[in-house]
Amino acid sequence: MQQLSIPVVVTPAEVMRKKSLGQSIDLCLELAGLEPKQVQTALKLDKAQFSRWQSGQEGVNWPRLTAVMDHCGNDAPLLWMNHDRGFDLHAMRKVESALERELRQVRSERDSLMNLLLGSRA
Repeated sequence: MQQLSIPVVVTPAEVMRKKSLGQSIDLCLELAGLEPKQVQTALKLDKAQFSRWQSGQEGVNWPRLTAVMDHCGNDAPLLWMNHDRGFDLHAMRKVESALERELRQVRSERDSLMNLLLGSRA
């Protein structure tokens, strides 16, 4: 199983400036601070094939593209594809996972308890 990287923020403006899927893959790596060779080695990708993806000479296999995005910690290529198809990137948002929802609820409960505790000391 491939470990996911720490999420990296990618802005719609950065994505919309890219002219091709290959450029969005480059952005994906750049935002993660990674060189193509690092990603190729980590994911066991063929150097020539990866280069063809970047140049647009070959289509990208979806499971491999998701592995690249997971490894880099951002969805720049996915966002670019949506933008290219006419979607408003400013209106898109990820669905909250069960773990994220639980964490949000626990934090809210903790904050409420802290406010109660601090309020009783005043």
